[in-house]
Amino acid sequence: MTKKFYIYIFFIFIFFYHGFAEADHKIIAVQSVRIKPYEKTIEGFKSVTGSDVKRIVISELNDTNIIKTINSFRPDIVLAIGMGALQVVKEIKDIPVVYMMVFNPASIIFGKKNIFGVSMSIPPEKQLNLFLKVLPHVKNIGLLYDPDRTGYIVKDAMIAAGKMNINLIAKEIQNSRDVPSELLGMRKKIDVFWMLPDLTLITPATIKFLLLFSLENKIPVLAFSDKYVELGALMSINIDAFDIGSQAGEIVNAIVSGSDLKNIKKVDARKSLISINANIARKLEININNNIIKEARIIK
Repeated sequence: MTKKFYIYIFFIFIFFYHGFAEADHKIIAVQSVRIKPYEKTIEGFKSVTGSDVKRIVISELNDTNIIKTINSFRPDIVLAIGMGALQVVKEIKDIPVVYMMVFNPASIIFGKKNIFGVSMSIPPEKQLNLFLKVLPHVKNIGLLYDPDRTGYIVKDAMIAAGKMNINLIAKEIQNSRDVPSELLGMRKKIDVFWMLPDLTLITPATIKFLLLFSLENKIPVLAFSDKYVELGALMSINIDAFDIGSQAGEIVNAIVSGSDLKNIKKVDARKSLISINANIARKLEININNNIIKEARIIK
């Protein structure tokens, strides 16, 4: 037989071996709803793994036992997309679970040794650096928080602020009704207000008050989502859903390649996106550096 024939046979073998290897790893994704960010994470995941993914969308099922449905597929890996999905699958013990798009996953998976993934958190130090990139003269930053919800963020933020010579004025709240009085008490002490993803703080009434407070006192609001920039915050630092999916794909690749699960790390989002409301910047008489404008998503 000719040399070309053997080369041909070799590549045919590699092709089928690769196909069987992929088929050996069945992946099922559980997500609460179909929303664009979740779809982006799946795209990012597939871009890294090349894997086909069977999906369960909880909102589209009626009184279905999700765990029983998952087990019927006999998957090798379960993806949990969003906090609701992670809450559902966290009791799985004998299959690796990889989560995406979850704030503070540690509060859900404490003690679980088969669950890994990528949180939606951008480390406070990184956020503060980005804030100062846009607003370099800021020295005093105010924030409100419920210790039971976002105390873990504030703890890291205080350490980061201390390293950066920033005065972080953090006030605890237990009820959204406390927001107006606490904000007014900060009025003459802060240059900007940092809004955390804290459900005690965030209600339609408090957001309305906060954004009006911002305009009346020329105190910019630094948010965590484009949604609030569109409503009137000056800027937000967001996660990149596609890249979070890519990070999760890298974790899955490590698992299926045989890495010791003890060496698989739980990580934060590595990529961040800046959005700026140009109209609010004008109203607050803030000049944004042209280099920042080129990098950011500008909302008008």
